[in-house]
Amino acid sequence: MIVPEFWAESRIQRRFPDRQVTVRRFGWSDISQEDAQRHADERVREAFDRILSGADLPRRERRVRYNGADGLPIREEIVERFGDAVVTRNSYGARCLNSPDVFFADVDFFEPLSESCGAWLMSLLVGLAAAVYVGLQLNSILLGLLALAVGFVAFLLLLTGLSRAYVRISGGVEQVTLRRVDAFADSHRDWHLRIYRTPNGFRILALHATFDPRSEEVEKAFRSLGVDRTYALMCQKQNCFRARLTAKPWRIGIDERLKPQPGVWPINPSYLPHRNRWVDEYESTAAGYSACHFLKATGAVHVVSRQAEAVCEFHDRICRAHDNLTLA
Repeated sequence: MIVPEFWAESRIQRRFPDRQVTVRRFGWSDISQEDAQRHADERVREAFDRILSGADLPRRERRVRYNGADGLPIREEIVERFGDAVVTRNSYGARCLNSPDVFFADVDFFEPLSESCGAWLMSLLVGLAAAVYVGLQLNSILLGLLALAVGFVAFLLLLTGLSRAYVRISGGVEQVTLRRVDAFADSHRDWHLRIYRTPNGFRILALHATFDPRSEEVEKAFRSLGVDRTYALMCQKQNCFRARLTAKPWRIGIDERLKPQPGVWPINPSYLPHRNRWVDEYESTAAGYSACHFLKATGAVHVVSRQAEAVCEFHDRICRAHDNLTLA
C-alpha cells in the first residue's frame, strides 16, 4: 500500500524527423516535493527510453480517482495516519481508512436477478435462441426479430418474478444477505469476525489475524462473501483494504460536490479555500451520522490480533459504530 504525501509530474518531449514523442509520468514521495519530482523525472526517463525501444506503453498517466487507478498509489488527501493505516479523503469528500493488512469487506444487499447484468445477458441469449428458431422455421427475419423481443422480455419477467418471490419468502434482501454473511462465518469458525450494518449492506472485519490483500485466502473470502468486484479488484491492485469512515455527502443533505472534480489529489492551491469551506461544512454535518452500526461478533472471539484490534477501535470510534445515529 502506497499513499504518498507529495506528488509531481515530469514530461519529456522530443521531435524526430518522422514524429514527435511526448511522455509524461507521475512521481511521489513521503519525504518532500523535491523528492517526488526526482521520482517523476526518473520514471519518465525510463518510460521514454522503453517507448523508443519499441515497448507498448501509454504515453501519459491519467489523474484518476481511487477506483479508476491501475495499481498506482492512492491519489487522495491524507487526513491522518494511524499506525500503518492511513485515513484519506476520497473523491466525494468522505474519510476512508486504508489498511495494509487488517481485513475489511463490504457486502452489498442481495441483488435480485432482474437487476443484474447476468439476468439481462441470459434473457438476451434466450431471445436470440427464439429468434434463430422462429426465423429459420418460418423463414422470416421480421418474425425472428419479434421472437427476439418476446423471448427477451418474457424470460426477464420470469426471472424477476422468481427473484422477488425468493426474496419475499426469505424475509427480504437484508435477511438474504445476512444469511450469506452468517454462512461464511459458520464455515470460518477459527476466524474472529465483527459484523456491522451499513446503509446498503454489511461490513465484515476480521480481528483474529492480519492478512495480505493479494493472498489467495483473501480472494476466496471475498468470493464467498459476494464482495463487490470493483472493491475486490482495487484491494488487489492497491494492496490494501479500505473502509469508508464517514457519511456520503448526498445522504446527509449536502448536494454540492467537492470541487474540483474529479477530486484527485493534489489540487491547484487556488481551489483550497473553497475546498476547505466545503470540508468544514461536511465534517460538521457528518458528525451527526454513523457510517456503520456494530451488530455482533462471531467465531473465535477469544483470538485477537493486537494490530487488528487497534484498527478496529479506531474504526468504530470514527464510524460512530456504537452510537444510535442514522446510517449514512
